[in-house]
Parts: sequence; C-alpha cells; structure tokens
Amino acid sequence: MKFLNYLIVIFICINPPVKADSKQTLINELQNGGKLIFIRHAYAPGGGDPDNFDINDCITQRNLSDSGRIQSQKIGNFFEENKIKIEKVYSSEWCRCKETASIAFKKYETKNFLNSFYSSKFAKNRKKQIIDFDRFIGNWDKNHNLVFVTHYVVISEILNYTPSSGEIVVSDKSLKVIDTLKIEY
Repeated sequence: MKFLNYLIVIFICINPPVKADSKQTLINELQNGGKLIFIRHAYAPGGGDPDNFDINDCITQRNLSDSGRIQSQKIGNFFEENKIKIEKVYSSEWCRCKETASIAFKKYETKNFLNSFYSSKFAKNRKKQIIDFDRFIGNWDKNHNLVFVTHYVVISEILNYTPSSGEIVVSDKSLKVIDTLKIEY
C-alpha cells in the first residue's frame, strides 16, 4: 500500500510539467503558422437543436450559456496572450458558433460546410459539406493559421476526433491532429 501511495505522489508531481510542456509545444506550433485550428463552439447546454430550429432565428436554437460566453472569451484570450496570428476565422452558420467566433475573435465569416449535420434534418448534407471543406482546404495558403468554429460532428468527421465544448483541436496540412487544448468554462 505504501508503494502504491508513493507511485501516486510521483505521478502527481511529474504530470503537471508534462502538460505544461505539451501546451508550450502547441503554442510554438501555432506561432509557426500553417495550422488548421478547429474549435468546437463554446458551452451551449443540451444536445442537438429544437424541432423548430431556424438557421436565421437564434431564439429557435440552442445557444451559449453565460459560462459559454466566458469560455469564448478565454479562447480569444489564449490566442491573444500567446501572440498567435490568425489569417481568417470561419464559423458555422449556427448561432452558438457565430457567437463563439464573435466573442473570441471579433471578425469572422460563415461557411455552410461547417454547419452541423447531427440531426436527421441536416444529415443529408454531410457528404457535400465534407467535399466542400476539402475543396476549400485545397485552395488554402498553407503558410497561415485558419480557425474553424464548428460542431463536434464536423470535427469528428474531418479529424476523427470528438472534442468537448470549447476545445481547440490543431491539425497540420494533411489533417493529422497535432494536439488539443481544453478551455474550461
């Protein structure tokens, strides 16, 4: 039992520097540019969208909570404090993504290939959206960072990784995940 306790203490003492090193490595990668940065929208309680969902009416959608708005600000602070240059920010047309992008980065542009296809209402769009995303990336000037504020289903489909709310997922040009960073809300 003493040996197990000893191992736990060692693990606890060693673990934080490893995480700190990983975060600094990620920051260095982002500062070098040429990365695709996927961000799942900040915390919006619930799952999916209401039956009366209207893409043009935020009142009908699942939206950010106050915690999600704070999380969005923390996302923006991460990029600003670490002097990470962003060429452009693109967002899904869903209000929770646009609000995340607006709070974190101020300026953004919407792209429908970043829209959710979680619900059966939008599932038919999945294949076309992925094709459109691939075409878009094919024309990307790979020297600059791009940010995509989107949904977990889109990130999961493109990167084979399922992020939590507000999580930053960084990939290289070949869509290989380099690292992730969870921003708490």
